[in-house]
Amino acid sequence: MKKQIGILLAAVLATASLTACSNAATEEAPAQDAEAVTEEAVTEEAVAEEASAEEATEAPAEEKGTITVAASATPHSEILEQVKPILAQQGWTLEVTVFDDYVQPNLVVESGDFNANYFQHVPYLDSFNEEKGTSLVNAGGIHYEPFGIYPGTESDLSAISDGAVVAVPNDTTNEARALLLLQDNGIITLKEDAGLTATVKDIVENPHNIEIQELEAAQVARVKDEVAFVVLNGNYALEAGFSVAKDAVAFEQADSEAAKTYVNIIAVAAGHENDEGIVALVDALKSDAIKAYIEETYDGAVVPFN
Repeated sequence: MKKQIGILLAAVLATASLTACSNAATEEAPAQDAEAVTEEAVTEEAVAEEASAEEATEAPAEEKGTITVAASATPHSEILEQVKPILAQQGWTLEVTVFDDYVQPNLVVESGDFNANYFQHVPYLDSFNEEKGTSLVNAGGIHYEPFGIYPGTESDLSAISDGAVVAVPNDTTNEARALLLLQDNGIITLKEDAGLTATVKDIVENPHNIEIQELEAAQVARVKDEVAFVVLNGNYALEAGFSVAKDAVAFEQADSEAAKTYVNIIAVAAGHENDEGIVALVDALKSDAIKAYIEETYDGAVVPFN
């Protein structure tokens, strides 16, 4: 009897032990599950936040409109192409149209067909306004292009032959600039007060009896195989395959007054120089990224204007 009672008691104790272990396991499980759920929730929240941040970064800027610019081919339109992605990040679309003359780009801005142009310097703009009765203004200086004298049938300027022909641009300000550069290099002497309005009529000394051939600016480079020397704007020198650093026999120095005077600008119709799109365009053109592009691309033929 006592033996039976002992066996029964042992069974009861074993059952109790098993029940206690079972309860402990049950109590620990919810705690572990809760911790796992919490970690999962935190992970999901972090992923969601990261995705949201990526979407915000990749989201396109709010569309602000289109900026239309008339430009010379080289270097102006090339520089503007580099500006497009900068403006796109701000919500602007930049449309560039290339012109091969110095008249239409101003007329299309004056008429309102284009927002701005990029091809000229201030003296030319002032002269154009006076001659054509337009009211264009400077919205910002971007770069300058050293004017240079380049070889044609002759290559030694100091030994220029008597009666040699030198081709120069025929528009008012660029012809004066070409003549001043020839004077600076001892080829001719101009009247003392000729300045930025100098023409061939202002030549008072011409020891080599050179002939000045006046041509539309875009045509000058095309006669380089027919004349002794050509005097070129920076953009037309580039188009002709000339390098200021390697090919010019003489050129305006970077710190010269001419370089500062003839800075190339963004021109707009009067009253629009502070338009949001124009301000954005000028700021982009003066950015460090565009300055670096100019310096790396044009071998001294184009210099950023600070």
